[in-house]
Amino acid sequence: MHTSSVDSPPRPEHRTTAGLAGVLALCSVLLLTLVATRWHPLITADGDIAATTHRWAVDESGVTQVCRILTDWVWDPWTMRVLCAAVVVTLVVRFAARWTALWLALAVTLGTLLQQGVKAAVDRPRPVWPDPVDSAHYSAFPSGHAMTATVVCGLLVWLLHGHGVSRAVWRTALAVAVVSVAGVGLTRIWLGVHWPSDVVGGWLMGTTVVALAVWAHRRWQP
Repeated sequence: MHTSSVDSPPRPEHRTTAGLAGVLALCSVLLLTLVATRWHPLITADGDIAATTHRWAVDESGVTQVCRILTDWVWDPWTMRVLCAAVVVTLVVRFAARWTALWLALAVTLGTLLQQGVKAAVDRPRPVWPDPVDSAHYSAFPSGHAMTATVVCGLLVWLLHGHGVSRAVWRTALAVAVVSVAGVGLTRIWLGVHWPSDVVGGWLMGTTVVALAVWAHRRWQP
């Protein structure tokens, strides 16, 4: 990173961030509506996929244990928030980028509040199994793990891309982010604590938050 450019990321001329955020928001609302109204094709597909992956999880105990470690420690929402907090401190202390640090903290906080609000409003039950391989609390939709990973990884990758890191570093960070976001969603389905649409909803809402946050940064940065 370069100190002088931390609060002034380049603006890609080819990308309409506001339009992308609008499309993502519409997709999120559509999926939310289908889940809330218990649209039969979606509920049936969720049940079929969840039953299949749960059967695999019971049979493949070694893979299931790896998934539990990844989802409970590496990709846990609190791990992501601690990572974000470390970046916020670095932006303030090392780069004196207080506005960007505040923006990052607010974006992640608002994403968490949105996630919890939707969970409470929809109040979707989690899958219930006679032989569970893991447990989770609170309502199912959207997946908090998937949404938090999407928001944190998305914002951090965007910051790296816009502030002068080498191409190799950015590509590595992008690969880690993609694996993390996809991986945490798949582990939640594998462990039988989320329906597939919960994870897709977390990805969609998380990406929407990222797009809105990027738009806000470009529009209101000092």
